[in-house]
Amino acid sequence: MTAAGADLPGADPAGPPARGPGAASAARAEDPNGLPAETPLDLLDGAVPDPESLASEPGELRARAADAALPIGVRLEAFGDIADAEVGDTAFVRARNLEREFGLRQIYLKFEGGNPTGTQKDRIAFAQVEDALRRGYGAVTVASCGNYGAAVALACSLAGLRCLVYIPEGYRTRRLEEIGGYGAEIVRVPGDYETSVRTSSERAEVEELYDANPGGANTALQLRAYGEIAREIYDELRDAPAAVALPVSNGTTLAGVHRGFASLYRRGKTSRMPRIVAGSASRRNPIVRSFLKELPRCTDLDPAAVKETEVSEPLINWHSSDGDAALRAIRATSGWAGDASDREMLAHAKLLREREGLQVLPASTAGLAVLIDRHRREPLPADRYVAVLTGRRA
Repeated sequence: MTAAGADLPGADPAGPPARGPGAASAARAEDPNGLPAETPLDLLDGAVPDPESLASEPGELRARAADAALPIGVRLEAFGDIADAEVGDTAFVRARNLEREFGLRQIYLKFEGGNPTGTQKDRIAFAQVEDALRRGYGAVTVASCGNYGAAVALACSLAGLRCLVYIPEGYRTRRLEEIGGYGAEIVRVPGDYETSVRTSSERAEVEELYDANPGGANTALQLRAYGEIAREIYDELRDAPAAVALPVSNGTTLAGVHRGFASLYRRGKTSRMPRIVAGSASRRNPIVRSFLKELPRCTDLDPAAVKETEVSEPLINWHSSDGDAALRAIRATSGWAGDASDREMLAHAKLLREREGLQVLPASTAGLAVLIDRHRREPLPADRYVAVLTGRRA
């Protein structure tokens, strides 16, 4: 290895590099324009920086993470580096044009479309695949209507794990090709999404596969992963907003964000808890229905009465796996829940595209739609409001 400073202009190759606070500066040469040439950083303790220790190429990290011949510690470190670089820290912007449109200040948008597969699902997919890798599993199974399956399939491909994605037979998601492209095995299941979850979990138990489905043993891990959304919002605002609005289906994202803010509040980081606002497809979500009916617990809907549309499909279910936790979060913060029609979600997606330049999945605007509807009926006070947009158009 070449001695530090030997390649710098003006250095003496025959002797050791000079030491002392001004040594590195004295060794700098100037280019013809009189500007200092590129040199290593000067560190106060005289140490030599090693930028290459943090600059592994993405391809190299992927090769390490997926190489079953390498020690598990090496693979976990590589996979963790990939997750750190690619997942989370999503865009957070003030929507001034929406503020002008609706007469409400201040509206902020937390856009999860910047994650690798375009939704917040990457957060729990990468967390669970890392957990599966650490615990020695060779395969992960999950049920999905599309987005979550794509996220888990990508994470498994990077970790070198087998992936099985169970999808309802009647669903024609655009993400099938993407899921297959990541090397996942697609298993079609007769029946609805809930049937697919049950079938996937049953196979996980029989074959000792890692079960990444919602509502199971990994719920705490999923909630912690989604809690990072709250911490990222806090990093931007340095306090909790007045309210956080989210689209809701199983309730896991909502419950996780609430848990994240609860942790911040307990530790004295925020001065308040934000009110949690949930929006979903009209009359097609157990959490919203249970809230509006003032039921003590989240109660399942009649499966035969729940029909999805192309717009509402990401929100549709008759059973919400983390419905009770989500319902408690809404009530504990004096929040509220409401329905959003297909027309409203399409209109908000169009508005975001035209006024704020964001290409979002219409279903992801359900929480924003419910927040704005409340403001129309009962003007909200001037404060800071955050809408979490959980996906971009595929």
